[in-house]
Amino acid sequence: MKPRHRRMMLIVAAVGTFSVAVILVLFAFQKNLVFFFTPSQVMAHEAPQGRPFRVGGMVTTGSLKRLADGVSVQFSVTDTAQTMNVLYKGVLPDLFKEGKGVVVEGALQGEAFVASQVLAKHDENYMPPEAADALKKAQETNARATQTLAPLAKP
Repeated sequence: MKPRHRRMMLIVAAVGTFSVAVILVLFAFQKNLVFFFTPSQVMAHEAPQGRPFRVGGMVTTGSLKRLADGVSVQFSVTDTAQTMNVLYKGVLPDLFKEGKGVVVEGALQGEAFVASQVLAKHDENYMPPEAADALKKAQETNARATQTLAPLAKP
């Protein structure tokens, strides 16, 4: 084999090895990606089915219920436009409270969201940008709806 052919074979082998490595890395990233959705997006079926994802919003006041097994809890998360039920089995974070922000990670099972992890926000001023935008849009929509319906309510 000529030296020129040997060099060409080495280049082709190097490019092939690099391509396989890139494909494997991208495949690993794809399996580990966890996207963030609001309750409104989940109710609109924009969230993936059969894959884990995160839902963020505020814990609805009065919705926290401890189940009979003593370990599981059920609560509702809202973005002020839509509310969804969450089922979690485990110890809740110390900062978890009704009326406060929360991000839960898990998957949909039927109509319920079964969480594998609950993340309570650590500061009263902090909120993930996606959750802040979703809450702001929901509040603007509610305000517009109230303004639109207000004239109809007057006799």
